[in-house]
Amino acid sequence: MPCIAVEGLTKIYEAPEKEPGFLNAVRSFFSRKIRLVHAVNGLSFSIEEGELVGFLGANGAGKTTTLKMLSGLLTPTSGAATVLGHVPWRREAQLQRRFSLVLGQRSQLWWEIPAQETFRLNQAIYGVPEADYRRNLGELVDLLDLSECLNVPVKKLSLGQRMRAELAAALLHRPSVLFLDEPTLGLDVVMQKKIRAFIKDYNVRHRATILLTSHNMDDVAELCSRVVVIERGRLLYDGGLKDLAARYARHKIIRVDFAGPAPDDLSSLGTVVSNGGTRAVLEVPREKVSERAAELLRRWPVEDLTIEEISIDDVVRGIFSGSERGAAS
Repeated sequence: MPCIAVEGLTKIYEAPEKEPGFLNAVRSFFSRKIRLVHAVNGLSFSIEEGELVGFLGANGAGKTTTLKMLSGLLTPTSGAATVLGHVPWRREAQLQRRFSLVLGQRSQLWWEIPAQETFRLNQAIYGVPEADYRRNLGELVDLLDLSECLNVPVKKLSLGQRMRAELAAALLHRPSVLFLDEPTLGLDVVMQKKIRAFIKDYNVRHRATILLTSHNMDDVAELCSRVVVIERGRLLYDGGLKDLAARYARHKIIRVDFAGPAPDDLSSLGTVVSNGGTRAVLEVPREKVSERAAELLRRWPVEDLTIEEISIDDVVRGIFSGSERGAAS
């Protein structure tokens, strides 16, 4: 059995609608119009033990709603899901002791007191023995560089310190499954790298199953070999990150350094992204790359030529926007 199994998962919200104006407000009081919103719509996928999977989608695609259902915070309208063999919205203690949900935009730490007080509370909630608590906390404090933050009220911590403390609080009981929703949101580049390194280390060291959502493609590129992409609550893609570009990107990039000034008449070979000095960058249809590269080498003195895939960031952005340059329709 997969560690996480999702089958036809659906969540529908009722959204009241009202026309502007006082009279319409009065009318809506007696006769309210309701619009059904499919936050998640027939979603299916599975994740094996120890996988670290990127969960991608545009804002409003249904990522956070899915994570909340998988963690038992929401009950689906229809469909089925299991986490570690348990139905999450039944909120069985056997499951709740074995997973954690970290929401980058929300805090589980008590704002007015030091983080270590929340750590102690979580120890009691999860029934972590004292010896295990001290060992786990020591490891987390060392890996996340939290030694100077433990006695400081949470409200006085920087965003990066608070995010590291959030991770420590979520992992004190050594969960087997970790749901991470935008764990590097708002952090500087250095802190993002530290958080990513920690997540990767935790995944390898404890063979934890991790489902990660992020709009920061550096998070996904560095951590995830597999991605699940959803759009408007439906599954759009489930597979290797490297295969995503091959499937959805219609173009490749040709970068060429000429022996002299770059020629002006390159538009017949593809879309000119840049052209200045001795260098030019072209977007070329995938099926024409070899032909156009050969033509460049034949027509002009070329010192160097490289062929690259469009960046994963651009591919995903193109999928979400439906643009011709980045995604297939």
